[in-house]
Formats: sequence, structure tokens, C-alpha cells
Amino acid sequence: MAKVLNTFVNSFSNTLNAPVKQHLKNVYACLSLSTLSAAAGAYVHMYTQFLQSSMLTTFGALGLLIALMTTPNNDKNKKLRFGYLLGFTFLSGLGLGPLLELVISINPSIVITTLISTTVIFVSFSISALLAPRGHWLYLGGILSSMINIMLLFSFANLFLGLSFISQSYLYLGLFMMCGFVIYDTQLIIEKYHMGNTDFIMHSLDLFIDFVQVFRHLLILLTQKELRNSRKRKD
Repeated sequence: MAKVLNTFVNSFSNTLNAPVKQHLKNVYACLSLSTLSAAAGAYVHMYTQFLQSSMLTTFGALGLLIALMTTPNNDKNKKLRFGYLLGFTFLSGLGLGPLLELVISINPSIVITTLISTTVIFVSFSISALLAPRGHWLYLGGILSSMINIMLLFSFANLFLGLSFISQSYLYLGLFMMCGFVIYDTQLIIEKYHMGNTDFIMHSLDLFIDFVQVFRHLLILLTQKELRNSRKRKD
């Protein structure tokens, strides 16, 4: 085990130089706080009457996202932009509240299983991207763009067909695609840094969106599986 750990550390050290490592520390620290903010938002929706998910909060999240993207990245605006990020992630978590409430009413353990599975998937694919040679996975950009087009086509077709097969394919394809985005976005962040883009707040936002989408897809798939198992037990 120690030998494997040493190999991992050495590979990580050889792949990334000190400035990139520091940038990634900032990115993942920001991502961790964003995830906690989203969890707080979900908690507020489910267990308090302070604020509930609605169309207004959706527009609020969109407004904060636009504010974050349009505010210049400099030392003067760093705290302001970080506030925009936490506000956006809080409202994003709030938006997950209704889905989480539904899942908890079916089986609360699904949420914990999904969170653990999402974390394992995210960490595994992130490590794969970090240890790979620089730019090795950037070719995935074209493939993932094609997959997005295919999924849009699936969604449009299912408006008229209403086939469960298409809905299931959409979920599995979406999960597979978001796992690909974890690898792609991680390596893209490194490449952007080498090109002079040091905006770790926006970089953490990219990874936050990946994490949430993996979580959402897994949550729905595991809930559907639980419902199928429940029907079988009743039969």
C-alpha cells in the first residue's frame, strides 16, 4: 500500500508543477465551499420555511451567474465574485430541494448512497485527469459536444414519442457524459492556467456543475431502481 501511495505522489509531483498545484488547491477549496453552500440551500428548502425553491429563485441563480461571469477577475473583485459564486451554489442547492424531498419520501438512504457514489466517481475521474499527461484528454471536447447534440435530439424526439426507453437512455447517456466532463474540465483548467487564465472561481464553477449533474443523474437512476424493486416485492 505504501509503495502504491508513493508511486501516486511521485506521479502527481512529476505531472504538475508548483504554481499549477497551488491553483488547483484554490479551485478545489472553492469547490468544497460551493458544495457546502449547495447543501445548505437544499437543507433550507427541505427543513425550514425561510426560503423555498421557485421560479424566482431560479431567476436569482441565473442573475448571480451572469453577475459572476461579467464581473472582471481581479484582486479588487475577488470577494465579490466569490460571494456571487456562493449565492449561485446556494440557490442551486435550493433548486435540488423538491427532488431530494421526493427521493427521501421513497427511501432516505438513496440520498446518502448517491452522495457517496458521486464523490467516488468525481474523485476517481479527477485523479485520472490530474495524473494523465498534459492535454491528453482534451480531445473529449468534440465527443462531449456531439453527445450533447444527441441528447438534445433525444429530448426533442421524446416530446412526441413519450418512450420510456428514450428517457432511460437520456439518463444513462447524461451520466456517462458528465463523467467525461469531469476529466475534460479538469485538464482544461490546467491548460487554461498555462495560457494565463488564473480565474480559480470560474474554474471551480465548472467542476461544481459537473458534480451536481453527476449527483442529479445518479439520484434519479437509483430512485427509479428502488421503485422497480418495490413493485417487484409487492408482486
